[in-house]
Amino acid sequence: MTKLSIIIPIYNEADTIANLLNYLLNTTSEKNISEIIIVDGGSTDDSIKIVSTFKNITLIHSEKGRAKQMNIAAKQASGNILYFLHADSFPPKNFDNLIIDEVNKGHLAGCFKMQFDSNHWWLQLMGWFTKFPWFICRGGDQSLFVTKELFQKIGGFNESYIIYEDNIIIKKLFTSTSFKVIQKSILTSARLYKKQGVWKLQYHFFIVHLKYWLGADAKALHTYYKKHIG
Repeated sequence: MTKLSIIIPIYNEADTIANLLNYLLNTTSEKNISEIIIVDGGSTDDSIKIVSTFKNITLIHSEKGRAKQMNIAAKQASGNILYFLHADSFPPKNFDNLIIDEVNKGHLAGCFKMQFDSNHWWLQLMGWFTKFPWFICRGGDQSLFVTKELFQKIGGFNESYIIYEDNIIIKKLFTSTSFKVIQKSILTSARLYKKQGVWKLQYHFFIVHLKYWLGADAKALHTYYKKHIG
């Protein structure tokens, strides 16, 4: 039977994780979900305490680093579809059925189009562009589903990348399978844009992308991100 393992890497997500878990438990069909795995990267807030109050949630621990966290969870996952989700992103209702339907049609990897929880015109425009099936429009905030078999075949997430790990694996998937963008919206928090400022953060994200395309390695990308974004 086709089932999803939902994998959520966290680090100090006490303000968001309870809302997300309640949402997932209330909007999915039990027959479709193998497990929900929270993989914590060493939170120092109440994240672990909060997650521990939920029944039927698997909590595991890892070194900090989203790629490492997600790879560890993927190895433990029992579902034949892995669904990687950010702690501040809410997939559309019925997302489990939507993903399973696409996998059954032969789309072994994909994501949802995205909408920010902000009325800022630029963020709305960026969300609008995510409906197109182009690699340049992809990012981790749109979530990612991939069959476990394909995930293992391409070697999972590249743990050399502290940032940009989502883009790296999506690039691999674009060359490995028919990547599907499901035309339902995942609602993603714009909290980092609100904290940093839309134009400042967008500029730094652009530089990160540019550096990668010009050949910067994982260490250089992380150094720039840490210096300018945090």
